[in-house]
Amino acid sequence: MPSLMSCKRLSFLALFCGFSTALFSFTMISFHADVSLVAFPLSIMFTVALYAASRMLFLKGSVSVLPAYRTLLQYAPYVLLIAFVLRRAGTYGTLFMIDALAVLFWVVSSALVLILLHYINPKRAGSISAEWGRALLPKKHTGIARLFFEAVSWVDALVQAVFMVLLLNVFIVQLYEIPSESMVPEFLIKDRVVVFKTASGPRFPLSNIGLPYLKKYKRGDIVVFRNPHYASDRQSEVRTFISQIVYMVSLTTVNLNVDENGDPKADPLVKRVTGLPGEQLMMQDGVLYARTAKSDDWQVVSEDAEWAAWNLNAVPSASVKAGIRQLPIGNDEYEAMLAVEEERNALDMSVAEIECRTLSERFAKLSKSISAVKGSAAFEPGQRDLQVYALFSNAGQLTSKLLQTSNGIDWFTSFVTGWTEDASGGYKACENLYEQANFRLNVMIKLTFARLVVRNAELLLSRPSPSAWNSDAKLKEYLTKAESLYMYTLLLDRRNMPAFPANADDGSPCYIPENCYFMMGDNRFNSLDMRHSYDEWITPLTPYDSTAVTYRTNMQPQYVNRSRMLGTTSYRFWPASRAGVPGNTGFRK
Repeated sequence: MPSLMSCKRLSFLALFCGFSTALFSFTMISFHADVSLVAFPLSIMFTVALYAASRMLFLKGSVSVLPAYRTLLQYAPYVLLIAFVLRRAGTYGTLFMIDALAVLFWVVSSALVLILLHYINPKRAGSISAEWGRALLPKKHTGIARLFFEAVSWVDALVQAVFMVLLLNVFIVQLYEIPSESMVPEFLIKDRVVVFKTASGPRFPLSNIGLPYLKKYKRGDIVVFRNPHYASDRQSEVRTFISQIVYMVSLTTVNLNVDENGDPKADPLVKRVTGLPGEQLMMQDGVLYARTAKSDDWQVVSEDAEWAAWNLNAVPSASVKAGIRQLPIGNDEYEAMLAVEEERNALDMSVAEIECRTLSERFAKLSKSISAVKGSAAFEPGQRDLQVYALFSNAGQLTSKLLQTSNGIDWFTSFVTGWTEDASGGYKACENLYEQANFRLNVMIKLTFARLVVRNAELLLSRPSPSAWNSDAKLKEYLTKAESLYMYTLLLDRRNMPAFPANADDGSPCYIPENCYFMMGDNRFNSLDMRHSYDEWITPLTPYDSTAVTYRTNMQPQYVNRSRMLGTTSYRFWPASRAGVPGNTGFRK
């Protein structure tokens, strides 16, 4: 028999442990007809088994039950955690106080389990008594029995390892593999990073109870966070939690964390903090601006230029560049983009207005001189017809339609010159660089479209041969300009961002709330990040022109609350050649 003091101490701890697990079980009670009903029976049955084993061991002195009791103790934190998740996996949630009590009893039970396991250990049990030491010695089996018990031993080790890793992942540290090129050149696909989570206030699964927030994020931090584009209801969180377990049990071969189409979810995400609480942001021509309540003036966020990658062709590191799988734009396209921006910024609006009026007058004269039968139907294009691509690619057909419809002259005049006297306020109503730039781009596109239409009308009037039409120098010049403008609109929402958060209805600025942050990927042309939605729609280039050109957009910025932020990337451990602390390593040679 073990010493009297050891028995009393261990039996007291065991009794306290059983009492704590019983209290935990009562927080698992559910009255809803869903999966949450399973939590209480699972927890209370395990508690009864734990109590029965401890009673046989400490009160009846049945040392033979010691191995079973030790195994129950090893599984106690995990079984209780499963019950915790099941109770919150139903249709209805639980009260905050219930969550707090459940977590408290889980922590107490787990701590007592660790203390008991410290003593009920094959290396220490012998010091309590020889009988206890012999009870925990591995049994020798032969034949089929040996294979069976070895298989059980392996399964037991695997299950415990999975749950141990799961707890480590939730509360302490997690390893991530970079899945995309949104953070190129800092991270390449298949890079592996370590993320320490303890300071970021990790939470118990499906609850708001966890460790306190100790981490204060700063601009430039590379963070791992839950993707806010996906639903965060209890059912989604349960699927995510279960998929983590299955992913680990299957040795990363089975991923259940998929969307409605069966594709793996981009969750979590790895991006860089670029906007802080109390700021309003704007990005124009690749330059990030910010302002706060203390100053209405937009200031350049100079640090952003240190890590924002716009032209990956200029990455100096040959090894990093060799690992990039996709260059979003080539060097020639990048230079063409800069040329459009330079021309747009230099556009003289008064000169543009004069040309627009001149082109509308020329079209009116050409239309009246061309002997075409005017149809009675009016030309009434929709938003899709006013898209940049549609305007330029259908310029020839649109010219013929405008020449043949009763309102062709009036529509063309309104479309080309309406921005000069628009009721929405026109260029003077634009509040910032972003709005001014998009208004100018809208005018440039209209000018180019007007030139195309007028030139097409002139060619129709002169009736040149097909070869002369196709080789017309002016038409080629306008089409080349049209192509460069269209290509720029394809990059528009990756290159620029309106004021975010958007101003209030009265025009006063709004700011990123406390404990919220804005993130972008370094690879700005290949990062579907917090600037963008996963859906697209058609929208006008500017709200200050009632007949503005339209384009396809997915611009829908959003900030992320720190409760969804899992931690910062602390160390890249693979590949070994680029191992080190991430920061701004992508631009180093």
